[in-house]
Formats: sequence, structure tokens, C-alpha cells
Amino acid sequence: MKKKILISFASIALLLLSVSFIQNSGRPIPSVDVKTVDGKVFNTSKISNDGKPIIISFWATWCKPCKKELDAIAEEYGEWQKETGVKLIAISIDDARSSSKVATDVKSKGWEYDVYIDENQDFKRAMNVNNVPHTFVVNGKGEIVWQHNAYAEGDEEHLFEVVKKVAKGEKVD
Repeated sequence: MKKKILISFASIALLLLSVSFIQNSGRPIPSVDVKTVDGKVFNTSKISNDGKPIIISFWATWCKPCKKELDAIAEEYGEWQKETGVKLIAISIDDARSSSKVATDVKSKGWEYDVYIDENQDFKRAMNVNNVPHTFVVNGKGEIVWQHNAYAEGDEEHLFEVVKKVAKGEKVD
């Protein structure tokens, strides 16, 4: 009996993840105002990369797995850009009380990403992000084609494989 219940919960969780992906898959990046690190307003509809892939990574200053993921990508980011032209955009979901820490974290880590702050979490909601880290890949047409939630060491390698496929115009799983 317990096994059936566990299987049911696992099936429901998988279904919910699938529905979330289907809701995002192939749709354009929503238009939402966020802030730059220096406080200027930026509309997410302007996110582009001249027809090349984009990684959008939702993170927070208090999220250790988020920082680990962005650090791991930072080590290879230059090579990724050379090979695929990918651009990474880091979206902090820190609220007004903790958003002042974002610029300090970015500088201390040496991240060379475009970083925006979603203090009201409007972009987070528009992208159906429930928790961080949550990473999306956008194709050259500006369509969301892949997403991943959470981070475990080595996930960045799979992410790069996805980016390479997207850069070649191939479908991703």
C-alpha cells in the first residue's frame, strides 16, 4: 500500500513538472520590468542575443545552490561563449531588503553575466518559477526551449550540451 502511494506522489510530481515545462516550452520571454544592478528599469522583452542562445538563471543571494551553479558556469563561460555565442542573464529574486547584496555578490564572484533584480518577483511569476535555482534556455528566436530546477554538481555540463544543441538549431529533450 505504501509503495502505491509513493508511486502516486512521484507520478503527480512528474506530471506537474511536465505541465510546467509545456506551459513554458516554445513561448517567448514575458515582458516584465526588472531593475539593473544600478537601479535602472529594464524590460525583459528586450532580452536578446543576435539569434544565439540565452541562459536565464533565477537565483538569490541567500541560495547556496544558486551561487554554486553560477560559479560553476563562470569557470567555463568564456569557452561556452566562444563555442556557441551563448549569453547568460542572472535574475536575482532578492526583495528590497536584500537586493543591496546583489551587486556585492556579483563583484566578489567576478561573474561576467548581465544581472537584473526582480524585487517584486513579477518576472519570476511570469516564468512560472517556484523555487531557485531555476534555469531556462532560450533559442535564437527568443523562445523558451528548455528548463531545469535545482542544482547538483555537474548539472552545468548537461546545460552546456543543451546550449550546443540549441546553437545548432537542434531540438532538445
